[in-house]
Amino acid sequence: MPSSVLSVAGLLRGHRPSWLSPKVFRTEALAGLVVGLALIPEAISFSIIAGVDPAVGLFASFTMAVVISFVGGRPAMISAATGAVALVIAPLNREHGFGYLVAGVILGGVFQVVLGALGVARLLRFVPRSVMVGFVNALAILVFMGQISEITDVPWPVYPLVVAGLAMMVFFPRITKAVPAPLVSIIILTVITVAAGIAVPTVGDNGELPSSLPVPGLPDVPFTLDTLTTIAPYALAMALVGLMESLMTAKLVDEITDTRSSKTRESIGQGIANIVTGFFGGMGGCAMIGQTMINVRVSGARTRLSTFLAGTFLMVLCIVFGPVVSDIPMAALVAVMVMVCFATFDWHSIAPRTLKRMPAGEITVMVITVVCVVVTENLAIGVVVGSVTAMVIFAKRVAHLADVTAVTDPDGSRVVYSVTGALFFASSNDLVGRFDYVGDPDEVVIDLTAAHIWDASSVATLDAITTKYEQRGKSVEITGLNEPSARIHDSLSGELTGSH
Repeated sequence: MPSSVLSVAGLLRGHRPSWLSPKVFRTEALAGLVVGLALIPEAISFSIIAGVDPAVGLFASFTMAVVISFVGGRPAMISAATGAVALVIAPLNREHGFGYLVAGVILGGVFQVVLGALGVARLLRFVPRSVMVGFVNALAILVFMGQISEITDVPWPVYPLVVAGLAMMVFFPRITKAVPAPLVSIIILTVITVAAGIAVPTVGDNGELPSSLPVPGLPDVPFTLDTLTTIAPYALAMALVGLMESLMTAKLVDEITDTRSSKTRESIGQGIANIVTGFFGGMGGCAMIGQTMINVRVSGARTRLSTFLAGTFLMVLCIVFGPVVSDIPMAALVAVMVMVCFATFDWHSIAPRTLKRMPAGEITVMVITVVCVVVTENLAIGVVVGSVTAMVIFAKRVAHLADVTAVTDPDGSRVVYSVTGALFFASSNDLVGRFDYVGDPDEVVIDLTAAHIWDASSVATLDAITTKYEQRGKSVEITGLNEPSARIHDSLSGELTGSH
C-alpha cells in the first residue's frame, strides 16, 4: 500500500475519538455512572454548606460537568459543585439572598475567563513538588474527615456495611475489572439493605432530589453598581479558589495519566462552566479531586465522555430513578470515598526511607501545606502558604551560594575579588561585609564572570561597595558581567545610591 494512503488512513484514525472503541466506551460509561452516583450526596451536602436547596447543588454539578466536558482542557477531570466554592460563596446567600449568590457565581466565571486569558495558569510552575504532595495528602485527609460524620451516631449495621463495601472494592478487581468495583459495591449494598429492610441512613435522608431539569434565567438582583461592589469580592475569591483547585487537580491527573493538558483552556473552561451554571441557577463549582480520583484512578477513565456522562447520569438518576437512588445507603458511598482517600494519599511520601533521604526543607513545606489545608479546610490557603514557605527556604538556601574570594597581585598594587553565585536580595546583603575597604590597595577589581545579577538590590549593593572604596580614594572596576547582568547594572547603577 502506498505510504500516502497509509498516512491519510493514520490521519483519519487520529481524528476518530478513542471512546468510539466499545471497550473504552464501556469503561467511560461505567466510570461516569459511578461518579454520577457519588456526586449526588456530595452535591446535597455542599448545598447545605452554601445554605441553599439541594436541587441547587445538583443542578450545579450537572451543568458544570456537562459544560466542562466540552470546553475544559483536561479530559476525564470531573468538575461539579464543591465545598471550597460553597464556603466562599455562602456569605452572599446568607447576608443578601439567593439572587446575589447566583450573580456572584456568574461574575466569578467572568473573572476566571479573564484570568485564564491573561495566563494565570502559568503561575502553576511556581508550585513545588513538596506542595503538590502536601496538597494531595491534605485532600485525602479532608475527604476522610468528611466521612466521619456519616459514621458517627448511626445504627450499628452501618459499620459492617462500610467494611463489606471496602472489602468488595479491594477483592472484586481480582475477579474482573470489566465493571468498576465501586459500582458493584453500591448496587450490592443497596440490594441487601432494601431486601432485608435494614434501617440505615440513605441518600434520600440528605434532601429531596429534583424532579425536572433546570431552567435558565437571570439572577433576581438589581443591576446596579452597588450590586456589583457587593458581589465582586466574593466572586473574585471564588474565581481564585476554583482556579487553584482545578489547576492543581489537572496537574495531578497529568501525572497519573502521563499526558499533558492545556491549563489555559482549563482556566477559561472553568469560567464558561460557572457562567452557564449561574444562568441555570446553580451554586458554582470547580474541579473535584475526590470524584476525579474515582473517575481516573479507580475506574480507569481517560476521555471527556466520562465527564459528560457523569453529569448526564446525575440528572437522569435524580429525575428518572429518584426513588431508587434515594434508597442507596450512605454507607456504600462512604466506603467508596474512604477507598478514594487511600488511593489518593501519597503513602510513599511518608515512608521512613523517603523521609530519611528527603531534605528537611522539603518535609517542612509538605507538613506546613497539609496542616494549613486541614486546619482551614481551604486548599487554596494551604497551597499559597506552602509555596511561599518553599520560596523562603529556597531563597535562604541559594543566598549561601554567593561567595567572594580575594587575590592580591604579587607587587601589592591591585586586588581582584572573584564573586560567584546568584546575586539577589537575599545573597547580596551579606556581600558588603566581604571586602577589606581599609587594607586593600588603591586599585580594586570585582570580577563577576561566575556571578549573575538578578535584581536592583544587587546593583545597590555593588554601588555601596564602590562608594565605600571611593570615599577612601580607591578606584573600583567591575568586570566579567554577562549580558543580562550588564543590562540591569548599566540601567540602575548610580540611580539607587540615594537610598543608602
